[in-house]
Amino acid sequence: LASRGGGGGGGGGGEAAALGLKLATLSLLLCVSLAGNVLFALLIVRERSLHRAPYYLLLDLCLADGLRALACLPAVMLAARRAAAAAGAPPGALGCKLLAFLAALFCFHAAFLLLGVGVTRYLAIAHHRFYAERLAGWPCAAMLVCAAWALALAAAFPPVLDGGGGGGGGGDDEDAPCALEQRPDGAPGALGFLLLLAVVVGATHLVYLRLLFFIHDRRKMRPARLVPAVSHDWTFHGPGATGQAAANWTAGFGRGPTPPALVGIRPAGPGRGARRLLVLEEFKTEKRLCKMFYAVTLLFLLLWGPYVVASYLRVLVRPGAVPQAYLTASVWLTFAQAGINPVVCFLFNRELRDCFRAQFPCCQSPQTTQATLPCDLKGIGL
Repeated sequence: LASRGGGGGGGGGGEAAALGLKLATLSLLLCVSLAGNVLFALLIVRERSLHRAPYYLLLDLCLADGLRALACLPAVMLAARRAAAAAGAPPGALGCKLLAFLAALFCFHAAFLLLGVGVTRYLAIAHHRFYAERLAGWPCAAMLVCAAWALALAAAFPPVLDGGGGGGGGGDDEDAPCALEQRPDGAPGALGFLLLLAVVVGATHLVYLRLLFFIHDRRKMRPARLVPAVSHDWTFHGPGATGQAAANWTAGFGRGPTPPALVGIRPAGPGRGARRLLVLEEFKTEKRLCKMFYAVTLLFLLLWGPYVVASYLRVLVRPGAVPQAYLTASVWLTFAQAGINPVVCFLFNRELRDCFRAQFPCCQSPQTTQATLPCDLKGIGL
């Protein structure tokens, strides 16, 4: 896969086989990315039970991955064919810089969006009432998406369009059109680009680590301290009260006079729809979403990490410090990231699998169809 065009010597059949394998692999990546991301987008748009903020953010991430595959992979295939044929002019400097800018834009968009998703996941579990009242609707998702695109545009613009190896003399590396081109000799823009990406990805993992500690702390068993509660009329207030009687009264199930600790608080009527605390089923749903999004974040780190390391070596040491085979493999790993997210989401999210079976019954066997309930029925607990 690390073959170069125009080498002049060796067997023409070997170069043709390598070119065919490279083009076939790129075509497979392109088809898988487009099919998976488009199918995932259609599922979220058509299924009403998925019209929630986490899935809106996931929809934006998948659409960005599909656009990145559509913009970058055909350009890499064209560059590989030109390099192998040693014919035609190489891509112009402007075209190479534009493609490198798009690659950096989509990379930073995914990084900033995953950081926003991590923060919302933490709020959904640690501060569920605030999340349910303020952040669970589509306006919050729209603001996060716009902020991610704006920050990605601001981060990707200066370093990529200020120079790079794509337009210079001759296309010695056919993977370069969608590599994150950087200025040589440790230029401040290139180093700042890499540091910002590392900081954003590191901050995202710190958020998930804080969430893990929060869940672990809440699972610790503490000894019960039985302090008698005070009650003259079945309201049970005072130091020993568990709060359940007050919670029942606030939710509209209370009888009798107002508990002394709740004077001035209006009970919730049948139609007021007051939010409860995070119950067990909601907690499990939020935990499944957290696992799915963290799997996407971890894969982003694993697939982009080798290229970031290679870029650090090229900036801080020298451009020739990285073997060409390693650099090519790291670039191809970033290509694979554009199509892996739908697969990970379907593997880690049972709700998505159930909704997929309900929306696309042609993709399942008759036995599975009989055992599957529609997502709307599962959403109401039937």
